Amino acid sequence: MKSSAIRVALLAAATLSLGGYFVFAQRETPLRLGSINPRTVAQFGAVGDGQADDTAAIQRAIDAGQGNVIFPPGTYKISKTVEINLAKVGYTSLVGSGAARVVMAGSGPAFRLVGTHEGTADPESVKPELWEKERMPVVEGLAIVGGHDEADGIEASGTMQITIRGVHIRGVRHAIHMVKRNRNVLIDACHIYENRGIGVYYDHVNLHQTNISASHISYCDGGGIVVRGGDVRNIHISGCDIEGNHAKDGPPTANVLFDCADGSVAEAAIVGCTIQHSKDAPQSANIRILGKGVVRRNNQDVIFNCGHVTIGDNVLSDVQTNIHLDGARGVTIVGNTFWQGYEHNLLVENSLHVVVGANAMERNPLYGYTSEARNGVRFVNCRDCTISGLHLHQVQGSLAAMILEKCRRIHVTGCTLLDNDGAGILLLEVFDSRIAGNLIRDDRAEPSTPIKADAGGGNVIADNVVTGQPDIADGVGKLRDNDVVATAPQK
Repeated sequence: MKSSAIRVALLAAATLSLGGYFVFAQRETPLRLGSINPRTVAQFGAVGDGQADDTAAIQRAIDAGQGNVIFPPGTYKISKTVEINLAKVGYTSLVGSGAARVVMAGSGPAFRLVGTHEGTADPESVKPELWEKERMPVVEGLAIVGGHDEADGIEASGTMQITIRGVHIRGVRHAIHMVKRNRNVLIDACHIYENRGIGVYYDHVNLHQTNISASHISYCDGGGIVVRGGDVRNIHISGCDIEGNHAKDGPPTANVLFDCADGSVAEAAIVGCTIQHSKDAPQSANIRILGKGVVRRNNQDVIFNCGHVTIGDNVLSDVQTNIHLDGARGVTIVGNTFWQGYEHNLLVENSLHVVVGANAMERNPLYGYTSEARNGVRFVNCRDCTISGLHLHQVQGSLAAMILEKCRRIHVTGCTLLDNDGAGILLLEVFDSRIAGNLIRDDRAEPSTPIKADAGGGNVIADNVVTGQPDIADGVGKLRDNDVVATAPQK
């Protein structure tokens, strides 16, 4: 008994001492009470029954400046945008832990996060007060659902290090909408699904440093990830599943679209994603990059406004064109698997310095042998491009597996083209190019022409292994040392 009493007294003394320390610490280092013991939106009057209008209560919770704004399990109906003015309320996180749903029953975004950052990602351009009040706003574990035709999900402007993580957004117009100016954006592990507009929309925004990772972005009628206009650099899309982001009766878009008609995009990587569907939408594409680049005109070069793009290690299928580049410069395409490109697997127009490496474009029986999908490759009005190590199998219903049209200084080497309709490689008004060291075989009962060239000049066609004789028009170029071998009929 005596020993127990001593232990109790010592514990009480330690508790008082520790408590006194924390009281002292709070006096010396002022902290908002909410940052230690955050209150929930329910404590500000939110009901969360899906019927009551919780707009004002949620706004009060944010305006209290407690930082960590907690949404308990429930359905929170709001009728207008909840504004998060970071300069006013300070650090803010909206946290739902996956069990809270917000229904946006009005027009505009459910949440609008507004910061004051006007600098770049360079630390010297960031004002001290931004680090003190605005850095890294977080939206995590919330479901946002549209209850109005013009409802959006999350909108951000002027933010530094905004982080959107584990968020579900469905049935809105635009799910995540970046406007004006932002820096260092992270979008991770989100489910963006079945929206009327765009999944992740960079809308004429000045934005450098973005990572979009490990997310499902699917069935958004206006496109999956869309950059339109603005000034965008360092955009990295990785490990995502991006599918079916085309309306069957809507304007052409893409699962990933960079539209630089009135802006620019550079330093982009699209890596390790599954990007697919839908062939029934007009001019659908998995990846589409539209720049203003034009070859030399009137002794002047127009500046290209889209380039330095890497497309690697993706799975691409079931659209009209798997990858479409128009007016791009400095694009590398390597390590991808393509199939069911109903018009083209790869279409490159009006572009420079495009490098296509080892990619597999084949007709796999696991997905059927439908002749509707042509699966071919076409370059039009391009120059200074390299195609090496490309594998093309059973292109059907096309003039050729690979078409080069009105091109100059194209190098095609080390490629494998097997059992393709039309011709293996077709050159139409091609100049100063080299087609060398390729294997072009067709072992079907009626083999196609391996290489055909109409018009052009200054070309070299050499050291290829082909079944059948090349068909090269006079004056197109030198034809030498090609090995013509007999077909070996398939069993």
